[in-house]
Amino acid sequence: MTGVTLENVVKRYGDTQVIHGVDLTIDDGEFCVFVGPSGCGKSTLLRMVAGLEETTEGSMHIGSRDVTRLDPSDRGVAMVFQTYALYPHMTVEDNMGFGLKMNGHPTADIRQKVGEASKILKLDEYLKRKPAALSGGQRQRVAIGRAIVRGPEVFLFDEPLSNLDAELRVEMRVEIARLHKEIGATMIYVTHDQVEAMTLADKIVVLRAGRIEQVGAPLDLYRDPDNRFVAGFIGSPAMNFFEGTVKGDTVEVPGLAKTVQTSVALPSDGATVSVGLRPEHMEIDQAGDTHSVELTEALGGVSFAYLVGPNGAKMIVEERGDERSVEGSKVGLRFDDSRVMLFDAATEARLR
Repeated sequence: MTGVTLENVVKRYGDTQVIHGVDLTIDDGEFCVFVGPSGCGKSTLLRMVAGLEETTEGSMHIGSRDVTRLDPSDRGVAMVFQTYALYPHMTVEDNMGFGLKMNGHPTADIRQKVGEASKILKLDEYLKRKPAALSGGQRQRVAIGRAIVRGPEVFLFDEPLSNLDAELRVEMRVEIARLHKEIGATMIYVTHDQVEAMTLADKIVVLRAGRIEQVGAPLDLYRDPDNRFVAGFIGSPAMNFFEGTVKGDTVEVPGLAKTVQTSVALPSDGATVSVGLRPEHMEIDQAGDTHSVELTEALGGVSFAYLVGPNGAKMIVEERGDERSVEGSKVGLRFDDSRVMLFDAATEARLR
């Protein structure tokens, strides 16, 4: 098992550049997740690591080996795709061992490796079944088992849970997290679901338009985003954003009907800034009357109130406890000014 290093990696399709000089180090045994909106280049970057896409410029190392121009089979990686791609006429056991069989491994060796993988993935009782007799989650575990038996240095996952229903997604997230702890391999995982990223990752790489916006531990990105894009992408529901106007060392925010006191370096008086506040950092004041409750989503232990501010600004506020907002009512807002994040209106960079 070993780490992965990308140095100034570029990918072009003809005249169209989709990956722009990516530099990234993934440590040995680390669980790294690529996240970002559709079309940001996360799957392309993963496929470049796998060798399924050619690297136009830059270099790529797995451990001490330069694998930039190596074939996928020589890189020491195994990939798990969104689709299971299991052979329907083969048993689970045969599916898991098929790659080794094609490479001429002895039958006893194949059985041993398949047996070890099936124990890790709790597939022992399903080894003689065919894929049609398995659930979606079980089929995905077989696909992961097929990767494990190869004994790769790096595991690559390309949105492996996208085809599963909500309950199975949660179950498989737990299975993959447990698998990582048990075998300790380096894993790179692509998803558009930031909840998966937050729960699985040691390190998150946030991508936009083929560039890295920020790299860090999940809670570091949540608590200390470098720009508005990262702040809005990490966190569920997403951060609320408002337009604010600088007045001395304060920011007037009409959407919140508040003036925010801040210690960060601000632009000159009258400048416009972007003001960010997470739903969980806001509190509804039932005695107030500055905001209208447009909709309330009651989810049990938590609710989300959709509010409209005095200037038409829309926002989401998390509510807990027994008292919840009523649709159509008027409420106020409370929040700690220290929770507010400010961003440059033009560059979207965080003001610190």
